[in-house]
Amino acid sequence: MSDTPVLDTAPLQETAAPDALARIYGQPLEQLPLDLYIPPDAMAVMLDAFEGPLDLLLYLIRKANINVLDIPMAPLTVQYLEYVEAMRSQNLELAADYLVMAAMLIEIKSRMLLPRAKQADEEEVDDPRAELVRRLIEYEQMKLAAVALNEHPQAERDFHWVETWVEKSGGQRYPDVSLDDLQQAWKAILRQAQLHTSHKVQREELSVREHMGLILRQLKEAEGFVEFGAMFDPELGAPSVVVHFLAMLELARERLIRITQADAFMPIYVRLAIADDAETPLSDEEAGQIIEVPAEEGEGDAPVTV
Repeated sequence: MSDTPVLDTAPLQETAAPDALARIYGQPLEQLPLDLYIPPDAMAVMLDAFEGPLDLLLYLIRKANINVLDIPMAPLTVQYLEYVEAMRSQNLELAADYLVMAAMLIEIKSRMLLPRAKQADEEEVDDPRAELVRRLIEYEQMKLAAVALNEHPQAERDFHWVETWVEKSGGQRYPDVSLDDLQQAWKAILRQAQLHTSHKVQREELSVREHMGLILRQLKEAEGFVEFGAMFDPELGAPSVVVHFLAMLELARERLIRITQADAFMPIYVRLAIADDAETPLSDEEAGQIIEVPAEEGEGDAPVTV
């Protein structure tokens, strides 16, 4: 009979752990996770997603369902410092802005712990959290406004501009004359007329309708544009020039003539307006119908007494 001892290996085989794929916090991982594995103590929030210390502080308040007007400083300060500590280990430059808020929270927490002295007039003591609450409310309002603006359609994000060429209609379009330019031209003509004043005082009756006919005849004979100053004869005196100008304004109002100017401070020109709509020149008969003016008594306008 042999004296060699026999080792009992059964207990060792029962206590031996199966092959582990990995060990996390000393615990064996026997099966591969089906999705992203996050340890229980890992940070569940990406700190880089916050836009600043107020954003982080507001997130902690809303996450804990805390009334922003009555903030418990002790637990909030602890949670905030934990986030900042995690940030300091990753990005010192980013955590610098958050340290200022951390110091402010610690100061408010310390002031909340100090006993408040009673005042004789029993005035309400200022809450150390008032400034922080005001900044949080303003920041949340701005954040909600930014979200509302972001929901509106934005160019190059929600839609793109479409450019298309639109062919202009045929026919030359002459620029209109501004009222100021017409007024300045009229004043220049009036100044020239005042240089040819007559010393004989007399009463004249000038017809606006008659001058309208004279203007239409003058434009018909010119067969095109006539310079504004050439339409007046200063030697006839100021009364005749005034009635002639009134006749020109009446023709422009009735759209029988066109007053145009190429650009600012450029000469002003006058022409027949009916030539715009006609594809061929006016016949003598058509021109006569425009130029002929009723002169019967009782019809047309009354003569202007100057």
